[in-house]
Amino acid sequence: MNGCSDSTSKGENINTKRAVQIDHIAIWTSDLEIEKDFYLTYFDCTVNDKYKNPQKQYSSYFLTFSNGARIELMKRNDISEKSKIDVFGFAHIAINVGSRSNVDSLTSRIETDGFTVHSYPRITGDGYYESVILDPENNKIEIMSR
Repeated sequence: MNGCSDSTSKGENINTKRAVQIDHIAIWTSDLEIEKDFYLTYFDCTVNDKYKNPQKQYSSYFLTFSNGARIELMKRNDISEKSKIDVFGFAHIAINVGSRSNVDSLTSRIETDGFTVHSYPRITGDGYYESVILDPENNKIEIMSR
């Protein structure tokens, strides 16, 4: 089946009849500029102009990757820090860097630059080659190739 279907309250099926894809994921951050610079430095993406909403004390950036995938980095003054790295909810973001050698070199570069490598490059049980690093705010980023 192409797309998703859902039952409405009237029992009708809604079928999108189109390719469904995730448009973006969003990350709350305490330091918008540091997070933005991290992703721009290591993951070959572009960034839009900063969006600001002074009334809500909210600002954000959209990072866009060459395949159209996007990450929205968001900051609002009333959002406090998270408590742990491993909690229920989203576990990580996986970024495909194209080859095993790219996984190795980027993981090494990130570690050399002082960031934490949570798990070093390896072949996983499902056949991916990946490492996991922590971004400046301890979000898990899986660097992988298929």
